Amino acid sequence: MKAYLQQLLVEEKNPLRARCLVREYLQARLLESFQAAGAFIPWVFQGGTALRFLYAIPRFSEDLDFALAKPGLADGFEPALQRAEKNLAAENYAPRLKVQAGKIVKAAWFSFDGLPHELGLSPQRTETLSVKIELDTRPPAGAGLATSLVRRHITLHLQHHDRASLFAGKLHAVLARPYTKGRDLYDLAWYLSTSGWPAPNFVLLNNALAQTKWHGPGVTEKNWRLLVRRRLARVDWRQAVRDVLPFLERTDEAQWLAREPMLQLLEKT
Repeated sequence: MKAYLQQLLVEEKNPLRARCLVREYLQARLLESFQAAGAFIPWVFQGGTALRFLYAIPRFSEDLDFALAKPGLADGFEPALQRAEKNLAAENYAPRLKVQAGKIVKAAWFSFDGLPHELGLSPQRTETLSVKIELDTRPPAGAGLATSLVRRHITLHLQHHDRASLFAGKLHAVLARPYTKGRDLYDLAWYLSTSGWPAPNFVLLNNALAQTKWHGPGVTEKNWRLLVRRRLARVDWRQAVRDVLPFLERTDEAQWLAREPMLQLLEKT
């Protein structure tokens, strides 16, 4: 499988994009191992990487984010991680696994020391490339679920949040995150500009906001655009562009991340 990874990089001249491609391939291999371990019975794929794998959003993502389909299910977190570690070690990737499993949101990191150097992406022999995995064991109620067969490097059969619930998750991040994250805003622009995308799941969105102690009003079909506009008024747009630029397939799309284009997209929905 390393030969496939090396082939991916043959024609990629942009070093940032090359690193993103390597990380994305490793994400696919981790998803493959989690699938083989039966993780997609209790786990639901969500977040920006889910958008990338399921709907080909043209930006790369760093983390793999999951939630339990229902609180209280046996999550199998550490066995799934250990299986993935074993599978990748068998192919000489030498993964280094760190697990933080004692919290409501369980976390783990797969680090691949020296892989960028081995692939010719870094002169530093010890440079590390990492993938973070998070599993929310007490997710907010109200999410809709779906399953999809997708092909991104590998054929995967994934359980995930449905489209309305994915949109709700991103609106929650935009409204509740206490700092500017350009990737949130880029994803929001993508949702708003994608024809036929359903309205956000307001039950899930309001439950998520309550869980994170948001102090605003309840979010409805009538007021969500107004609340987003208010949030956009406080955005550091230069910081937003700096955050998202290394992850874009087409860097010219960073022009979306400005107040007026975002407000125009909100008006069109």
